[in-house]
Amino acid sequence: KPSASLTEAFCIAILEAASCGLLTVGTRVGGVLPDDMVVLAEPDPDDMVRAIEKAISILPSINPEEMHNRLARCSQKNRAVTKYDRALKCSNRSLLERLSRFLSCGAWAGKVFCMVMIIDYLLWRLLQLLQPDDDIEEAPDINFRH
Repeated sequence: KPSASLTEAFCIAILEAASCGLLTVGTRVGGVLPDDMVVLAEPDPDDMVRAIEKAISILPSINPEEMHNRLARCSQKNRAVTKYDRALKCSNRSLLERLSRFLSCGAWAGKVFCMVMIIDYLLWRLLQLLQPDDDIEEAPDINFRH
């Protein structure tokens, strides 16, 4: 899974790919994976091609299950989970509480943020009417062990 981001050192797509046991290719912007889980390249098309070719050449030696197990113990992943859990806890705030926080972001910016949030909220409610949550099937968990 190549990622050519110039700014995102902690690319969630790379972390997800590595947790599935996939070798990843990314740019040198201060990544979070060990060297044997990612092939790094300069943010240059020619160097990205070189890195992808290198990844293809070492792909047969990669053990996806071992990579998954190593990443499961990785502290970086645990930090990401902690941040996501913290963000999810913030989602318990009421709409009015969130709007009041956005209003404090500046004279004009706060009002614009609130308008965007209200439009987003109304769109979300409309989509819930069109397809209720109960109609959406859950993805099954996959057991990697044989």
